[in-house]
Amino acid sequence: MPKRKLMALFGLFSGKDSSEEKEQKVIPWNVLNSLDQLDAIAKESESIPVAIFKHSTRCGISRMVIRQFESSYSIDPNQLKLYYLDLLSYRDVSNEVGYRFQVIHQSPQLIVIKNGNAVAHASHHGISANSLQNYI
Repeated sequence: MPKRKLMALFGLFSGKDSSEEKEQKVIPWNVLNSLDQLDAIAKESESIPVAIFKHSTRCGISRMVIRQFESSYSIDPNQLKLYYLDLLSYRDVSNEVGYRFQVIHQSPQLIVIKNGNAVAHASHHGISANSLQNYI
């Protein structure tokens, strides 16, 4: 394969004007960074489903999974509250999430909470934004 053609596959020399901007999807992340928030999350989950995405900022798989999750996420913020937890920066919060909601730690991990209890969880490539529709 000629070098120029190979580079086009990776977005280089694609012929598009560099002033064109890709449409950015806005994900309604709420940052989870304190133990105090877990009581509020349990309470919130009595009226709206809550999802916690536990992400490792040093893991390539976690980075790939969160990108895929964000690209397919399409739930209205009034239907589900979505939290993001940087588990490396907030290890104590990550540990307490597992303890409080009785879910063994994984990374990356998505936990769905309703009525104060974990009703579903997935990790690694089992994480799917589309599956969240089942809990709304």
